Amino acid sequence: MRLLVLGGTWFLGKCVVEQALARGWAVTTFNRGRSGVDVPGVTAVRGDRAFPEDLSRLARQGDWDAVIDTSSSDLPPQDVLVATRALAGRAARWVHLSTVSVYAGWPHRPLREDSALLDCPADADETFGYTGADGSPTKYGFQKAGGERAVVETFGDQAVLLRPGVILGPGEYVGRLPWWLNRARCGGRVLAPAPPERHMQPVDVRDVARFALDQAAASNGGAYNVTHPEGITFEGFLQACMAVTESHGTLVWAQPELLVQYEVKQWTELPLWRTHAGVWAVDSSRAVASGLRCRPVSETVAETWTWIQAAGRPVNHPRWAEHGIDPDKESRILASLR
Repeated sequence: MRLLVLGGTWFLGKCVVEQALARGWAVTTFNRGRSGVDVPGVTAVRGDRAFPEDLSRLARQGDWDAVIDTSSSDLPPQDVLVATRALAGRAARWVHLSTVSVYAGWPHRPLREDSALLDCPADADETFGYTGADGSPTKYGFQKAGGERAVVETFGDQAVLLRPGVILGPGEYVGRLPWWLNRARCGGRVLAPAPPERHMQPVDVRDVARFALDQAAASNGGAYNVTHPEGITFEGFLQACMAVTESHGTLVWAQPELLVQYEVKQWTELPLWRTHAGVWAVDSSRAVASGLRCRPVSETVAETWTWIQAAGRPVNHPRWAEHGIDPDKESRILASLR
């Protein structure tokens, strides 16, 4: 296999590259060289995908059996469209990392791949879309839906759309799991969002990478929800954090009504907590039937802590600062639960 990875130096992109090289594939990466270092063994091409001249220079390096795009998260659809058109004659297949946020019903309703999508044109710029009053839909979701459309318009039935929910694991740059691990390590009374039995579906970055590569080597296209088929309860997740950090803390469960009363920001102040019914109800059976295999979430927790203990540092990213509740605010809520 001859593979082109757009990105390829951090988190998911880095995992994709490492696993592709381990399979014996010839890997080209295309990035600006700002967010991480190249994995030894790749053919690195420097450039900015927002500039057509850089994409033209990249296209001259082809041909490739497949492209895996891990670097379009912050790009408007029109930029995705320009890239797909520039590489259409040089790549046979396009695997696109998208998100469950493209669904009109997320996070309110259970979702399958045939659930309704947000409507965004393939040539939309960064102004398209909006974020609803309750945080859904999101402008991000509109933009990613337009990006999907751009890929399908160019690559047709050779377009593969991967829609993860939450990706965790070593190298995580968002800071969700690292925040919980560090909070557990600090001990004391740890504020936990009830109910403890709430089911979660986070997926390990290495499992997403493996599935993306499998789809790059396959022949059929289409969309796949990439969420953990077994998942874990919130209590199981937090207990795993406590166990691997050897915490002497105690989980104190607060009902959603109390957290809302104290204006705890869902999804960020207590990472991964959200009250909407569909947030962790994304069906991944199609991906499982096509080979998605997910390690236990507790294993992801343990290996992320090992990475942190070994001085693992993610790339600098503004989303890291968004996560975690202020200790004083946590203390006030905990005081109300005595």
